[in-house]
Order: sequence, then C-alpha cells, then structure tokens
Amino acid sequence: MVVLVEVVVVVVVVVVVVVVVIVVVVVVVVVLVVVIVVVVASIIVVVVVVVVVVVVVVVVVVVVVVDQIYV
Repeated sequence: MVVLVEVVVVVVVVVVVVVVVIVVVVVVVVVLVVVIVVVVASIIVVVVVVVVVVVVVVVVVVVVVVDQIYV
C-alpha cells in the first residue's frame, strides 16, 4: 500500500511538473509572438510614415518647380 501511494505521488508530481513546463513554454511563445507582431507593426508604421512624407515632399517640390517654370 505504501509503495502504491509513493507511485501515485511520483506520478502526480511528474504530471504537475510537465503541465507547468508546458504552460511556461506556451506563455513564452505567446509573448515572443506578441513582441514580434508589435515590432513588425512598428516597422510597417515607420515605413508608411516615411513613404507618405517622401511623397508629400516630392509633390510639394514638383508643384513649386512647375509653378516657377510657368510664372
């Protein structure tokens, strides 16, 4: 009977440890995915802002140059 109780305790401890390890791994993976998504989104926002600024500057320069030519 004592051996059976010890075996059950060992099995329960092993199962708990495995579950905790799985939960920790899942949490770490989720955090990494969130960080990667945030970084990629930040990069996309920066690229979009830079493209918009460049387009606006080019349009302004073209308008000014054309205006100077036709004045």
